[in-house]
This record gives sequence, structure tokens and C-alpha cells, in this order.
Amino acid sequence: MAEVPVHFLAVLAATFTAFVIGGLWYSPLLFGAVWMRAAGLTEAQVNSGNKARIFGLAFVFLLVMALCLERFLAAPGVTLATGTLYGFLTGFGWLFFATGVITLFEQRPWSYLLVNGGYWVVALTAMGAVLGGWR
Repeated sequence: MAEVPVHFLAVLAATFTAFVIGGLWYSPLLFGAVWMRAAGLTEAQVNSGNKARIFGLAFVFLLVMALCLERFLAAPGVTLATGTLYGFLTGFGWLFFATGVITLFEQRPWSYLLVNGGYWVVALTAMGAVLGGWR
């Protein structure tokens, strides 16, 4: 089978998409307050973090995730629909439930799982859509 080259522009677009979704998801506009309560964080704690380090590493981590998902979707015939489906299955089947295991052992409230796991479902679904649709 022929090697399919990495589509770096699509990987960057998928990374940026998940990064923007995260910015909105964890903002006061959506689930920021619920997330802070569920994680046991105060606004002062959140604001005291090294923003350059946090956001920089978050972008790098999302980039690695997008690259891995792009490799899963590198097969011929992948479309927007299959990319979206595989992104959803990755987010829901793997990350939502992985977050669920952590939630159980950390004895966090269900809202912790719904906010964090929900983000991964939405973010990976969007990443899959970008990667599958950009062929």
C-alpha cells in the first residue's frame, strides 16, 4: 500500500479548531463556572497559572492528537462524514470514558465528567470533520 503523506495544513486547522472550542467551552460563556466548581478550583487559582505555558502546551498536545487522528483518517475514501464519525467515536468511545474512569477514581462530581468528557467529544468530532472534509 502506498504511503499517504501527512496533510499538515489540515492538522493545523484541526488543532486550531479544537483549541478555539476549548477556549469557548471553558469560558464564562459556556461551562467555565461549572468546570471550576467540579474541579475544585477558584477563579484566583485559574488566573494564577502560567498562561503561556498552559496554552502553549495545550496547543502542542492538541497538535499531537490531531496528527494521530489524521493518520487514522489517511486511508483512501475518507470523507467529511467518515471523518466526523471517527472523530466522534474517538471522543466519545475513548476520551469521554477515559475521563469517566479518572472522574470515578478522583471522586469528582458527574458534572466534571460531563464538562471535560463533553469537551473531548465535541473537539474530536470537529477535528475529525476538518481532517475528513479537507481531502
